[in-house]
Order: sequence, then structure tokens, then C-alpha cells
Amino acid sequence: MTDQHVKGAISKTVGKIEEIAGKGTGDTELEVRGKVRQVRGVAQEGLGDVQDAVRKAAPKY
Repeated sequence: MTDQHVKGAISKTVGKIEEIAGKGTGDTELEVRGKVRQVRGVAQEGLGDVQDAVRKAAPKY
């Protein structure tokens, strides 16, 4: 697990909170910002997966 996994999980959580808050208050901008942050979190987690795969595939000297 890399720091990208952690950052991604945090981004997804904060994004979901923003999305819910935006829906609850009628703030469309906040809602959209939350959705975008969630997508960014998924991408960060994907980057963490790639980093893990590279580490496992790299030869050990």
C-alpha cells in the first residue's frame, strides 16, 4: 500500500461529504466539486495500484 492509496481514500471520503452537503443545501457547485474529488480519489488509488505492481515486478538486487 502506498501513500497514493491513502490520499485516494481520503479524497473519495471528503468528496462524498461535499457531494452530500451540496445536495442537502442545494449548492450545485459544492455537489459537483465533491463528485470531481471522488473521481480524483479513484485515480489516486489507481496510481497506487500501478506503483505496487511496478514494485512487485521490479527485479530485486
